[in-house]
Amino acid sequence: MSTFFKKEGKAPSWYSGRFWILRLGYYKLTRQKEKADDWIWIVDHTVQWGKEKCLLILGIRQSRLPESETNLSHEDVEPLALFPVSQSNGDVVYKQLKSTIKQTGIPKQIISDHGSDVKSGIEQFCKAFPCTTFVYDITHKAATLLKRELDADERWKCFIANAASTRKKVQQTTLAAIAPPNQRSKARYMNVDTLIKWGTDKLHFMDGPESTECLDCTKDYLDEKLGWLKEFRNDLYRWKDVVTVVKEAEMFVKFQGLYRESHHDLNVIPTFTARTIQGKRIRSELLMFVKHESQKAGKNDRLLGSSEVIESVFGKMKRLEQDQAKSGFTVFILGLAAMVAETTREVVQKALETVKTSAVNEWFRKNIGKSVQARRVEVNRLIKIREQKLEHFCMG
Repeated sequence: MSTFFKKEGKAPSWYSGRFWILRLGYYKLTRQKEKADDWIWIVDHTVQWGKEKCLLILGIRQSRLPESETNLSHEDVEPLALFPVSQSNGDVVYKQLKSTIKQTGIPKQIISDHGSDVKSGIEQFCKAFPCTTFVYDITHKAATLLKRELDADERWKCFIANAASTRKKVQQTTLAAIAPPNQRSKARYMNVDTLIKWGTDKLHFMDGPESTECLDCTKDYLDEKLGWLKEFRNDLYRWKDVVTVVKEAEMFVKFQGLYRESHHDLNVIPTFTARTIQGKRIRSELLMFVKHESQKAGKNDRLLGSSEVIESVFGKMKRLEQDQAKSGFTVFILGLAAMVAETTREVVQKALETVKTSAVNEWFRKNIGKSVQARRVEVNRLIKIREQKLEHFCMG
């Protein structure tokens, strides 16, 4: 510490720092929220090793949506609820949502994907509280459309198989600089644009006379490894057209939100243009979707159209946890609450002054109980006892 900060004194241990974060998360999660009739709830599940799920509810008041755009940052949203459970269904989610009313009052809008548990629970909630509007997240809608189109396309299946094979073959060669990107196993339809752009760009590169010079290889070697791309030239053009249309609609709703004339404004955007039959069909579907969702907004009203912020929070949490995620949910799940809403000096001071470590431990005991790692430790302890007994028996 003295070397880095140029100050004398002992540094707090990582364990202390960890509990400071958890106390901050507990404070943000449990502090009193404003009661109002314009709250927007952003809802989704996160999962880790084990059978447990955790429902996270973030919130922002409609009156506090950014004026120029609705693309939210982590600091814009407030943690409203964390519900770790071992079993979940629509009824469970409904009860979780209903119990959150005491935090903010009945929300004006709930936005989420169409995961079966969450969708069923939200629909039950909206039936019980008709003043709440359920909006389907544009990102998941876009991914669903792409999944439907590409799953039925044999040419796409062949393309991704070739890309995966090529990546393995060239990653330790002079062609590593132009290797295909890694294909994500999860949420892959939210990222197909990266693979399609790779294919399109590398085709343009291979068409140029200088391609082999900068890679220090022969034309024959380049064609041997990536020549198969030329067979997909027309397919890449078609896929790029579809992805461009999907991404344009997605970005429009993310930044502009949903209002009565959303579909009209989206329709006249110059870049929201399709050139292929498939692209034009997807464009029409997206316009109908945006029209349907935008009719849920009142006159002079603007609703949130994307739940991307909650996916971003989950992603940040998993990057921080890294291999610790294999221990299942632990008390560090409170870190989800710590990383959202404003974290000022005053907020940190208030959290550390009012939240004791015992409160964090009690929350963990009540809401999570034994983690996967705790069960591993217990299993290993029993195995050791068993081995000792066997050893004693053999020696006897």
